[in-house]
Amino acid sequence: MSKVALVTGGAGFIGSHLVDLLLQKGFFVKVIDNFLGGHKKNLAHNMQNKKFKLYDIDIRKLTIENEVFKDVDFVFHLAGIGDIVPSIDNPIEYFDINVQGTIRVLECCRAFKIKKIIYAASSSCYGIASTPTDEDHIIQPQYPYAMSKYQGEQAVMHWHKVYNLPVNSIRIFNAYGPRVRTTGAYGAVFGVFLKQKLAAQPLTIVGDGSQSRDFLFVTDVAQAFLAAAETNISGNIFNLGAGDPRTILSLAEMISDDIINIPKRPGEPDCTWANINKVSELLNWRPTIKFECGVKKMLNTIDDWKDAPLWDKKSIAHATKTWFKYLR
Repeated sequence: MSKVALVTGGAGFIGSHLVDLLLQKGFFVKVIDNFLGGHKKNLAHNMQNKKFKLYDIDIRKLTIENEVFKDVDFVFHLAGIGDIVPSIDNPIEYFDINVQGTIRVLECCRAFKIKKIIYAASSSCYGIASTPTDEDHIIQPQYPYAMSKYQGEQAVMHWHKVYNLPVNSIRIFNAYGPRVRTTGAYGAVFGVFLKQKLAAQPLTIVGDGSQSRDFLFVTDVAQAFLAAAETNISGNIFNLGAGDPRTILSLAEMISDDIINIPKRPGEPDCTWANINKVSELLNWRPTIKFECGVKKMLNTIDDWKDAPLWDKKSIAHATKTWFKYLR
């Protein structure tokens, strides 16, 4: 009999790739999503699969009476909302979804005796971190999104301690790949750059572009989540990146020769760099997609960004006013 996996936020960027992997591995896959950030088109190719079922549910409305958790082996909790600026403007919604919503998921997992829960945490909890960043690095969130994701993780670990729920948490650094967000608030570098490339507009680089990010291709992210579920160990936190930071300037130069600069922003690290020794050793996981190959895959699907918002210096300055007002 097939194992059963439940993916919250399964219509989102990472969630939809995890659904693909689980189906390939023979799982029966249930997806919870209310399409606040996810898109049905990300799952369209799976809709006719008899081992796939989609539930339109807001995690804030989950109760232990909900049968969607029945007979589930693994729960992958990716549902939540991201972005820096909207979290500054509306922190209540972020804590409602990312913290209280997570607690409702945990209570359902406890009621239905789920065998393993994997939480999608964020490396933003580290703030301006020393690098490479270990899992025991000081926590110093710079904005409400980062704090809400960290408090969600604290709840996951507290339920493990108090109720003995089998959990693991994965702090994702900079995931990218097909289906990465193309709409919504300004912020996702690939979505910004690829739309600008399509529109024959200059790429907007923050500062001088020397800041670096630990980019990890989304299929490698999905493989790590599955490994964290199938392992016998629990109660662990794992940093997840490629362990190979690349500068934003080098990324831009792979995409276009037409580049302009915009002001550097407060609250952003000059470098994100995951120490991946723990996830590599305990889960026997390694990144497999080289950055240059991943960027080529993105460029091969560049038409997917034709409906994405087009950002320029003026619209970015307007969208990030709150950022400069509150962050230091």
